[in-house]
Amino acid sequence: MAVEVVYRSSRDLERLFMDKAEADRHDKMLELAELLAEVLQKAVPSLTEQQVEEAGIYMAKNRDVFAKAFKSQPDALSELLNAPVEVVEKAAPVEVAAPVEVASAEPTKPAKAAKTAK
Repeated sequence: MAVEVVYRSSRDLERLFMDKAEADRHDKMLELAELLAEVLQKAVPSLTEQQVEEAGIYMAKNRDVFAKAFKSQPDALSELLNAPVEVVEKAAPVEVAAPVEVASAEPTKPAKAAKTAK
């Protein structure tokens, strides 16, 4: 049986990644989204928790575009206006990160028997 190493996001236990760097990027994006949501909630208290979470995730996923816009390039936001609407996935913040080994369904050769000493 082949063993495959996958990585799980520490903030989104539903998602699995084949690459540690990708899992780390996803965690950092969710961390930024959480902080953005806190700031938005403080700035606009009338928003619901779900609204600030969705807005935070959207802004974090598009941080490069927002960064350009905040650096005197407001036209960069037109990228987001012309892009198709993306539904934001809800992620529960949880902290536990470790590689997870998943057994592959691919058949493998049986192990050879050990030779006995004569």
